Amino acid sequence: MEEILDILKNRNTILYPTDTVWGLGCDATNEEAVKKIYQLKNREESKSLIILVSSIEMLEQYVDYIPKKALEILRESEKPTTIIYNNPKGLAANTVASDNTIAIRIPQDDFCIQLIKEFGKPIVSTSANVSGEPTPKSFSEISEAILKNVDYVVNLQQEKVAEKSSTILKIEGDTVIVIRE
Repeated sequence: MEEILDILKNRNTILYPTDTVWGLGCDATNEEAVKKIYQLKNREESKSLIILVSSIEMLEQYVDYIPKKALEILRESEKPTTIIYNNPKGLAANTVASDNTIAIRIPQDDFCIQLIKEFGKPIVSTSANVSGEPTPKSFSEISEAILKNVDYVVNLQQEKVAEKSSTILKIEGDTVIVIRE
C-alpha cells in the first residue's frame, strides 16, 4: 500500500482492480497526473472521467450539493453505481465535463476504499484501455500499450474478471436519467 500511495502522491498513474473493471487511476485533484491518464488512453481531455471517493462524507467535500435521490440510491444500490453531480469543487479541472459536472462513485470494494482513505483524496477510475478499444474484462486483456506506459501495476487480483462497468446515473430534480445501464 505504501508504494501505491507514493506513486499517487508523486503525480503518477496506477493500474488497479476496482469494483467493476480494471482501472487506470491517479490523484483526481492534480491536473498533471490526470493529463497522464488522458495520454495513456490516447483520449481527448474533453471527455470527462469517473472519480472514486471512499464515502458520502468525502463526496460532500467535492460537490456543492448531493440530491436526496442520490443519497437514497447510494444507500440502497447493490451494484456499482456512478452518479453525475453538478458543480464539482477541489478536483482537477481536466476531470470536469464541459457542462461543469463530474461522475463520482463510492466503490463497493475493500481495497479501493482503503486506498482512497489512506490517500486522503479522490482518485480517477477509468477503464484500462486505449480509447476506442474494448474495455478489458480481465487483467490478461489489458493491452501492452497500457501495461508498458502506466507507472505502477497493483499486483492484486490479477485473475479477477469483471462482467461490466458501473451503472451511470444523472439526477435532475426527482428524475433519474440512466446514462449507462
